[in-house]
Parts: sequence; C-alpha cells; structure tokens
Amino acid sequence: MSWVAEPDLDDGPHTIGRWLIDRAARSPHRIAIDDRGVTTDYGTLAERSMRLADRLRAGGYGPSERIATVSGNSTDHVVAFFACAIAGIAFVPLSWRLTPRELADVLRRSDPALVLIEDEHAALAGEALSIARTAAAVAVLGTTGVESAPPARTAPRDGGGAEDEGSQTARPARERVHRPVRDDDPLLVIFTSGSEAAPKGVVLTHANCFWNNLALAQALPLHEDDVVLAMLPQFHVAAWNCQPLLAWWVGATVVLERSFQPARILQLIAERGVTAMMGVPTQYALLAEDPSWNEGSGSVSSLRLALVGGATMPEALQQKWAARGVALTQGYGLTEAGPNVLHLPAEEASGRPGAVGRPYPHVSVRVVDPQSELPLEGEATGELWVRGPSVFAGYLGDDAATGRAMRGEWLRTGDLVSRDAAGVFRVVDRIKDIFISGGENVAPAEVEYALCLHPLVESAAVVGIPDDVWGERGVAFVVRAPGAVLSEDELLAHARRNLAAFKIPVRVEFVDSLPRSTIEKLARSRLRDRARRSASDAGRDHRADARPQGRES
Repeated sequence: MSWVAEPDLDDGPHTIGRWLIDRAARSPHRIAIDDRGVTTDYGTLAERSMRLADRLRAGGYGPSERIATVSGNSTDHVVAFFACAIAGIAFVPLSWRLTPRELADVLRRSDPALVLIEDEHAALAGEALSIARTAAAVAVLGTTGVESAPPARTAPRDGGGAEDEGSQTARPARERVHRPVRDDDPLLVIFTSGSEAAPKGVVLTHANCFWNNLALAQALPLHEDDVVLAMLPQFHVAAWNCQPLLAWWVGATVVLERSFQPARILQLIAERGVTAMMGVPTQYALLAEDPSWNEGSGSVSSLRLALVGGATMPEALQQKWAARGVALTQGYGLTEAGPNVLHLPAEEASGRPGAVGRPYPHVSVRVVDPQSELPLEGEATGELWVRGPSVFAGYLGDDAATGRAMRGEWLRTGDLVSRDAAGVFRVVDRIKDIFISGGENVAPAEVEYALCLHPLVESAAVVGIPDDVWGERGVAFVVRAPGAVLSEDELLAHARRNLAAFKIPVRVEFVDSLPRSTIEKLARSRLRDRARRSASDAGRDHRADARPQGRES
C-alpha cells in the first residue's frame, strides 16, 4: 500500500499519535509488530489506528474522556492505544490479573466512557462490570469488534457477563468534541498500588511520554533494525514507555508476547533475533534456570540491550548473564515518573553491586532528609525526589493523594537511596510499605483490607520478605476475632477470592495482637524482622529434612 495520510498539523508537537503516522509515511512496509508470528507493517498499523480513531470520534468520544481495556498483549490492543492517542482520548489498560472485585473497583475509579474487552477476558470483565454497575459502553476488542461496529452503551445490569450485541442500546446523543490533540492531554492512565489501600490511577500526558522516551533514546538508544521483545503485560507503564513506544518511534520491530514462559521466551530470542528486551529480575532468573538455557535453542547471543527494572538485580544473576555474553543494564523508576529515573549502563556495573545508576537526560533528582525535607549534598542517604517533564500530571480524581506525592515540582518517590561520590545511586529501603513480588507492586494496606473482609478476622498486617525467585513475598500477621476458629488454609482461600494471585501472602501467622509503637502506629519493622526470622528457621528445617539418609551430607 502507499501511505499518504498526515497528522493533524494543529496537534501538539509532542503528541504521540504523530509518531506512528510519521513513521508510516517514511517506511510503510517495515514490520512494526510480530504478534505470535502474525506481522503487521507500519502502513497497516497506522491505517487501522486512524480508522478506529475516526470511528471513535464519530461515536462521540474525544478529549477529556477515557477508554478502558481488559486485554492481553496484542496487535489489536496496540491499535486501540494509537487510536486513542490520535483522537486525544486517554487510554486506560486494566489488569486481567485482578479478581472481579478488584477490577470493579478500578473501573469505578477510572469512570471510562467505553470499555474494550478481549474475548479471552470477557468473563472476568463481565463480572466486574456487573459489580461496578458502570454505565460505560462496552465493545469487543479486535478486528471483528470495535473496528467494524460502532461502540454502544450498555445500561447497568444486575448479573451475568458482557451483554450480546442485540441487548445493547445506542450511546445517547451528545455534543461531539473534536479539537486538535494537545501536549498536556492525558495519554495513559496506569493504575498502581500505593501505600494506601486503594490503587490510584497515574495520569501520564502526551508530553510526559514524549520526554520519557526522548530520555530513553538518548541514554539507551534503539535503531530501525532492532527487534524488541515486549513480554511485560500492557497494563504496566514499562510495557509502553520502556522500549516499545521508542521502537515504534524509530521504526523497529516489536515482538509481542502474551505470557511469560521461559522456554518460549528463550526460543523467541533465538528465532526472532531479538536485540533488545526488558524484564524484572524474577524473569531473568527463571530464564537462566530453564533447561533450554544451556541448549542451542536457548541462545541469547543476539541481545545487545537487556534492561532490568522493578527491583535491583542480584550480583550473582548479573554474572550468570554476563557469562553468556549479555551485560544487563540496571534501571530504576516508578510509574509516577513516567517511569524512567535512573539507569546504570552495563559497562559501569562492574564493582558496583546493588547500584541502580545515574539520572536519565532531562531528569533531575535530589536526596532529601525525610524528616526536615531539606536537600542533602554530596555523599548522602535520604529520600529520592524527582523532577522533570516526564513526571506525571497527578492521580486521577485524587487531588489529596497528588498533594501528598508532590512538593512543588518535585515527586517524592518514597524510596530511601544512597548517593556515592561518583553520583551513582543505590536503593537502600522503602520509606513506603510497598513490596515488589515478581515485578508487581503490592500495597500491604490493600491486602490487609481484603483479609479483614473475612468475618473471623479482627485485624491484619502484611509485610514483604526476601524471596529467591520472586524478589519479595508477603507474610500476613492476623488477629482472629474473639473466640473465632480460623485456619490458615481457610483464610488463604478467602484471599484468593478477593486478591490477584501475586498479592496472596505466602504464609499466615496468627497472633494475639499486632505490635504498636508508642504513638499506636503499627510497628511494621518488628513484624518484618519476625517474618524474616521465621523464614530463615523454616529454611534451615527444610534443608535438614532434605538431607539424604544413610550417608554423609
């Protein structure tokens, strides 16, 4: 096909929809996406995205509105993202890992005008919509769904799954909004766990994402001939702003993967000639432990840029990849920062175990005394604050939470860091209580709330402890209601009905009371120490039980 479309010249210069249209004009036949072996070139991706943007505008959707999705990684999902970017609509990818109750909560918080649902997740989304009783229109995500039929509005319903086409009613007529897309229009709303019980929607504008990717391009550039493996789920900010969007900006190919299966990932790297990827330490550990790692089918020789995020890479694992000729690049970030804040090029990692690097271009950081909130100079340990054009526009519909996170133009990360004489940072601890399990943020308050929904639970506290595979796992300390009889298995079964799998505590300890400080604040550090001791004792018992009998060990 020949590509002649042009972006709206009145759109802001930093709007992301322009990237795809401009790239398609320059190289329409280059492959943009390899989705399970089905390839889509830039011309086709742009044409589909613009067609969907036109349909959304015709349906009355436009700037100041949000479209939510419940979908795995797919070409259709990318088309929906770029269509929203072109039309000036905020794209809200929601996690399919959530339970119906959790998903209903974020649906209410995001208040979308339209929900796009992939068939695979129709049952989950349908139950969540029933719980949320949202008035949002619902449409099927895919080439036979929203792209070929106008979005429709569904009334709130009492039960059942997503309604069929015949039961939908047309979206009520209203004034259509069509104006150029502005740099400060919301582009992405990503829900993330904070230190509070409720997840918050992080609003990233077109400009936020532009500057984030420009910084990435300057520090860790991608090129037209790169092949980027995108295996992080697209409800994470890193699935867009850590390589994929930059790849589509420069004309590279993105290999989309829907799930993490180590043997398949290693096969894709070898067969597709993957040159760049991003993952969390847990994923890199599981890849290195897979049987195919040492086989010909597990070749990683094509990789030139392997980025690590979500947690600090253990030195032994770093060395294991280095022995295969792949030097891992450590990164640090958070959703509110777009997410990229710090990076440590692989060639600087030697002799700096635990380091996460220096700031990206266009990112300013400072180390602040957590008590006085005064900046600290030189070698110092304190809370990391971040400033720059990629820092988020605020939490969706939550000015109070935004105010707590910001100090003027500075974003408080909640992370305690140390800065050495060379200006290299290490993460020391989290001032916030969040822990990270397999690259997923877990807010203890959210897990505690779910546990306390059980009628036989009086109170609960959750802490994260180190885990060799997942980075951290949660341990719950629970006070039963007076006279109640409640087992660990029963409580964990309750948790599975109310929490995503990665949030489920690995262990429950029943206690008579939760420790408090002199000001009645939960003494979480004492519980964390107790949980670590218990885990250490359990490990010693396990090793003793595992010793071979009848011979020396």
